[in-house]
Amino acid sequence: MDLAMFGAALDGSEPPPGISLALQALWWDAKDDWKRAHFCAQEDHSADGVRVHAYLHRKEGDLTNAGYWYERAGIVPAAGPLDAEWERLVRRLLGDQP
Repeated sequence: MDLAMFGAALDGSEPPPGISLALQALWWDAKDDWKRAHFCAQEDHSADGVRVHAYLHRKEGDLTNAGYWYERAGIVPAAGPLDAEWERLVRRLLGDQP
């Protein structure tokens, strides 16, 4: 799956089968369902899940909580546009970039 296919999957009512919890979180986020997105991120204890968790709290506007999750992920908190961070995360999780 690539970014275009992932984007096309947003027309559906459920995330594509077989994708990771972190990708499911980003799928729900793109569908404007922050609560489901956050649930998926909370269930994913991997480094990818922690990165997505940080992004979600940043999007929510809870920068203190986001900072905690960025620190847990061992990365510098993102500062650019949220949509750019979302795309970077999706590409990373799909294997399109590091």
